[in-house]
Formats: sequence, structure tokens, C-alpha cells
Amino acid sequence: MIPMTLRDAPLEEIAALTAQIPEFDLPYQLPDYQQRLADTPYRARVMEVAGEAAGFMVGYARDDSEFYCWMAGVLPDFRRLGLSQLLLTDHMEAAAEAGYQRLTVKSRNRYPAMLRLLIQNGFHLVALEKRGDDPQDHRLHLEKTPSTTCEG
Repeated sequence: MIPMTLRDAPLEEIAALTAQIPEFDLPYQLPDYQQRLADTPYRARVMEVAGEAAGFMVGYARDDSEFYCWMAGVLPDFRRLGLSQLLLTDHMEAAAEAGYQRLTVKSRNRYPAMLRLLIQNGFHLVALEKRGDDPQDHRLHLEKTPSTTCEG
């Protein structure tokens, strides 16, 4: 069994990991994270595999009732280990414990694995935000009640 550890992480580490996700065309930099997360409760978590940072998830409160899962990624060498599920479960449980009434996320058609993960965990499509002419770039808005149990 591979040892895995989930922990809080500084934004500097999150930004460094973001830069290593090949699917992110224009990865957020540290100032982007600092600006977006200033003055709001947030959760920045890293999953380590055998002591090496392998994936992350960052979310924040949009208001007293909504927690938004903003950024997430797993480094290519660590995919297919279930890290995305562990990170998402961690955020869902924390949101429920904190009393948030809605957990929201945006993804794109170009990320089918993420969309499958979200649907398997009880998220529902609530809106489509068209971006440009390529449907792969459209944003899909999904949400769920944090107390809803995982189905996947």
C-alpha cells in the first residue's frame, strides 16, 4: 500500500503545483491565488504520495451558504490512484462540517474525467456558460448539498 497524506498547504506550494498540471494552458500564479483568496475563508490542501506532493484542491467561501471548489489538479505521474476522489471528499466533508448549504464548482467539457468524478459524487449541472466557439471551452456549473453522500 502506498502511503498517502492529506495536509493543509501554503499558497506558494499550490501555485508551484498548478504550474505542473499540463492541462492548464494559463496556470494561475501565486498573486492570482493571493488576490482571489484575500479576505475570505479558504481551504488549500495537498495530497502527498510517499512523501511527494502529488495533487491539490483549493476552495473558498463565496458567502455564508456557498463553498466553491475553485482549483484542483493531480500531477500526471500520480493519476489513477484515486487522489481526486480523496481531495474532493475532503472538501465535501469540510463544507458540510462548516455548515455550508451548497458546494459549487465549474469545469469544462475538455475535462471529462473531472466531470465524471463530480457527477459520481452527486453534483448536478445547473448552468452552462458559453465561452467562444469551441464547446470544449464552455464552463459547466455544477452544485450539490454538502451533506449528500458520495455515490462513487
